Amino acid sequence: MRIFLSVLALVAVSACSSPSDEVTPDTAPQGFRGIGEAEVITFTGTEPFWGGTVRRDTLVWRTPENTMDGATGQSIDVERFYGQGGIAFSGQLDGRPFDMMVTPGACSDGMSDRTYPYTVTVKVGDRQLEGCASTDRQPATDKP
Repeated sequence: MRIFLSVLALVAVSACSSPSDEVTPDTAPQGFRGIGEAEVITFTGTEPFWGGTVRRDTLVWRTPENTMDGATGQSIDVERFYGQGGIAFSGQLDGRPFDMMVTPGACSDGMSDRTYPYTVTVKVGDRQLEGCASTDRQPATDKP
């Protein structure tokens, strides 16, 4: 838990300015510049299965339990923080703190032949999960 909070603090260090639609060297907030605000982030994890998307300040959390019978998951409002080594999102999920960090690095979900350009760490309450992510501009690729 201390490691997660330390990394989250580093990611949140540059939260003082608001990013524009397109993050470029001229318009990026101090810190991480790899994912623009307009990019849709898709994230996934296994054991237990979970995932979702982030579009601007809305995160959709999906698990087998909240997507049964045609449901599309649970939407929560999140704040976006640009840090030196990635991007973080914070909000509330079912009354519990929800924090997600997205950092650059090749990632495999262990279930498919895909490589994702980002790793994801999610903390919901006291539970921590590890997974992978991609964006609409930086998709996952099939392994050769």
